[in-house]
Amino acid sequence: MNWPYVHTLVNHFPIILTVVGSAVLVLALITNRRGVWLYSLATLTLAGLSVYPAFLTGDQAAHALRGTWYVVRSMVREHDDAAGYALVCVLAMGAASAYAWWRMLRTESAGLPPAWLRAVVTVLAALGLSVITRASYLGGKIVHESPKLQVAPSGSAVTPSAQVNTPP
Repeated sequence: MNWPYVHTLVNHFPIILTVVGSAVLVLALITNRRGVWLYSLATLTLAGLSVYPAFLTGDQAAHALRGTWYVVRSMVREHDDAAGYALVCVLAMGAASAYAWWRMLRTESAGLPPAWLRAVVTVLAALGLSVITRASYLGGKIVHESPKLQVAPSGSAVTPSAQVNTPP
């Protein structure tokens, strides 16, 4: 199995779900509409469920890329540390959101979660959004901003500033 490829496929789910869920949460805080709250809480719950597969495949991808010439180990360690914080925070965010979602669905009334629970979900969503944004930024830097890819390998005929589509 190609773990770096699997990680690239899986890691976008918790990022996108956290961003969308947090944005809709802001809308839910403004409008206080039950449907918007339900959507936000469901999205944040799914983000919490998807963060562990991203973390697991990331560990496997790091092991698979250990001998790759362009990967800088310190960048991988920094991303891994940030991903550990993101795992804990997004799991907590997902658990609080799942609880709030469950409370909303089990009550016969058309009410919102209690104010204290809305505050907890909001704080955890803000924290989750910040740490997952940092982890994803550091993960992208591993390849996209690798210092070893900024210069052509020795013996290469192509320079980094060469145009690919230059006419003959």
